[in-house]
Amino acid sequence: MTLYLASTSPARLMLLRSAGIEPVIIPSHVDEPAAVRAAEALRGHLDTADMVALLARAKAEAVDRDEHGGALDGFILGGDSSFELDGIAHGKPHTAEAATERWRAQAGKTGTLYSAHWLIDHRGGSPRAAVGAVATATVTFADDLGAEEIHAYVASGEPLEVAGAFTLDSLAGPFIREISGHPSTVIGLSLPALRGSFLELGVSWPTLWNHAGL
Repeated sequence: MTLYLASTSPARLMLLRSAGIEPVIIPSHVDEPAAVRAAEALRGHLDTADMVALLARAKAEAVDRDEHGGALDGFILGGDSSFELDGIAHGKPHTAEAATERWRAQAGKTGTLYSAHWLIDHRGGSPRAAVGAVATATVTFADDLGAEEIHAYVASGEPLEVAGAFTLDSLAGPFIREISGHPSTVIGLSLPALRGSFLELGVSWPTLWNHAGL
C-alpha cells in the first residue's frame, strides 16, 4: 500500500523512513495563515490543538482535491506541528531575529509540542474514510544557555523553518534537558498516534513497510 505524504518536511520524511515506510511526496501548497483566518472567522479563536488539527486536515484534503487526486491509490497523510510556550502558539520563526528572541524566551522553560495528522483512506482512487489525531509532548530547555550558544545555533539556519525554532534530533538536541512524550511527536509526527489511526481504518502497520532493505 502506498502512503502519499502531503508535506515537504524533511523531519516527517525521515520519521516515516525510519519506521519502514517510503512515502510518495506530494506538496499540498496550503496557505496556512489564510486557512486559520477563515476558520477563526467562522468558529472564533482556535487553540493550538484545534489549529494544528485544522491545518493537517487541510493539507491532506488539498492533495485529495488536486488534479492528481483521482489517480492516487493508497493513503493520504497531512501533518502539522506547533509549539506552545506560556500560552502562545509558535510556528516557524522564518527569520534569525525571531528565532533568537524565541530562544531567549524559552531557555529554562517547559512548553508543549502539538503534532497533528489527518489520514485519508484513498484506496481505489477515491476517499473512503478519514481519521485524525493530535498528540502532545512537553519539552524542557536547558537553563544555562548563553548568548554565544544561541547565536551559533541561530546562525546555523536550522531553527528558522521548524516549529518552535528547535529540533530534538539534530543541532538543538544538547540544549533540551528533557521531554515527556514520544520523541517522534517532538520531531514532527507522532508515530504511535499515526499507527492508531491506521488501526482505526483496519490497517496493520507492518503491511505499510516498503522501505528499501526491509
